[in-house]
Amino acid sequence: MTEPIIQVEDFTARYGEALILDHINFQVRRGEIFVVLGGSGCGKSTLLKHMIGLYKPAGGRILINGQDLAKADGAERIQILRTFGVLFQGSGLFGSMSVGENVALPLKEHTTLPPEIIALIVRMKLQMVGLNGFEHHLPSEISGGMKKRAGLARAMALDPDILFFDEPSAGLDPVTSAGLDQLLLKLRASLGTTMVVVTHELPSIYTIADRVIMLDSRKKKIAAEGKPLELRDTHEDPWVRDFFRRQAGPAGGHV
Repeated sequence: MTEPIIQVEDFTARYGEALILDHINFQVRRGEIFVVLGGSGCGKSTLLKHMIGLYKPAGGRILINGQDLAKADGAERIQILRTFGVLFQGSGLFGSMSVGENVALPLKEHTTLPPEIIALIVRMKLQMVGLNGFEHHLPSEISGGMKKRAGLARAMALDPDILFFDEPSAGLDPVTSAGLDQLLLKLRASLGTTMVVVTHELPSIYTIADRVIMLDSRKKKIAAEGKPLELRDTHEDPWVRDFFRRQAGPAGGHV
C-alpha cells in the first residue's frame, strides 16, 4: 500500500462553541486523487481550510509529509506551505494582474529565480493546462473554465507534492467540468501529484476519485470511506447509498 502523505488524526473542528467535526481520522496516500464529499453544512470546506493551514484544529492534528502545519512557524511553516498548492472555488486570480503575472506570483514570492526563468516556467505551466499564449490576458478576458485552469497553473507554479481543490467544478457547465476532470487525471498521470478535492458533483467523483470520505453533518463524523462505486452499491448505510444514487431519503436525508 502506498505511504500516506497526509495524516488526519483525531481531528476536531469548532467555530466558537459550535462543533463542526468530531474526532475524525483518515489518511491520504501519495499519488492518489482523494475526494471529500457530503451534503451542505457537513464541514467539507472547514476540513479543507484546516488542511491548508488557514485554521488550527480544536483537537487532534493534521500532518503533511509527517509535519504538523498548525504547530510550525517561521521558515518551517513556509517550507510546508511550499509543498502544496490550492485552487480555490472562484479561481482566486487577482483581477488587476495578467494571467501570466498571477502564475508568476508564487515564484516571485518564494524563489530567487531570475525574471527570464520565471517567464519560462509560467509559459510551461500555462501550456500544461491548455492556456498557451494567454500570458497577457486579464482574468476578465477569459472564460470561467479558463480562469480555473489559470488558477490551477498558479497552484502548480512551485511544483507541489499536493494540490487541494475547493469545488473545482462550481460555476462550470457540464462539458467544461468534464474537461477539467480529464485535465486532473492527465496531470496526476504525468506528474504523480497527490490531489485532495472537495466536491459534491457526482459525475466528477465517479470520474476522478480513487477514494472518498463522506462527512455526516448530523454525527459530525465520517459516514463512509472507500471507492465511490463500492459505496454506492454495497455500503451498509442506506443514506450513503442514496447519496451516491442521488436519491432523497426520508425527510431529505441527513448527510
